[in-house]
Amino acid sequence: MDGIIPEKAYFRIGEVSKILNVEPYVIRYWETEFKTVKPVRTKTAQRLYRKKDVEELLTIRNLLYRERFTISGAKKQLLKIRGGREEPPEACSQDKLVLIKRELQQIKKMMS
Repeated sequence: MDGIIPEKAYFRIGEVSKILNVEPYVIRYWETEFKTVKPVRTKTAQRLYRKKDVEELLTIRNLLYRERFTISGAKKQLLKIRGGREEPPEACSQDKLVLIKRELQQIKKMMS
């Protein structure tokens, strides 16, 4: 597959491994180093990667393997690419969930 991301909502680690052409343990290691990659966990603790996670992993792979950055250098380069802001994916999602919860509570009050 090497770099071609199929149109799917979620990918298992084996699929991501084939897309990136790296072993699954490499992907798990990159998760620990690059906090912008945060797969969803199922009830059985399997990792499910969203398309944006796979795109981020492709960028990381290119920085490390093609452009020959170190892990530290790749982190700095990713910050540069984003304009100096580091966005953990869960921060945005958490804000949305809080907003949805408030709105649902307001609807509940209106209905009672």
